[in-house]
Amino acid sequence: MQLKWTEPASQDLDKIEEYISRDNSPAVAIDIVLEVIETVEMVLPAHPRAGRMGRVTGTRELIVEGVPFIVIYRQIGSDQLQIIRVLHDAQQWPPGN
Repeated sequence: MQLKWTEPASQDLDKIEEYISRDNSPAVAIDIVLEVIETVEMVLPAHPRAGRMGRVTGTRELIVEGVPFIVIYRQIGSDQLQIIRVLHDAQQWPPGN
């Protein structure tokens, strides 16, 4: 199963790294972002339904163990997963709810 990161999801990772770097070393921030990426890459291709049903129709939400982040994704066709967003578990999702 192919993974496709959307621009908003990539921007989320950049913002997460920037935010964590404010109070921690850049290495800590990078480690956390890498944990999110590695979890997605290891879990989702083999188990595309590993995440819980999403709050937005047609999406799923993968909770990343050990860090407070949720990966919002959806399946496109039979061979692609689209990573839509990476959000802190305290963030409001979907927006406006």
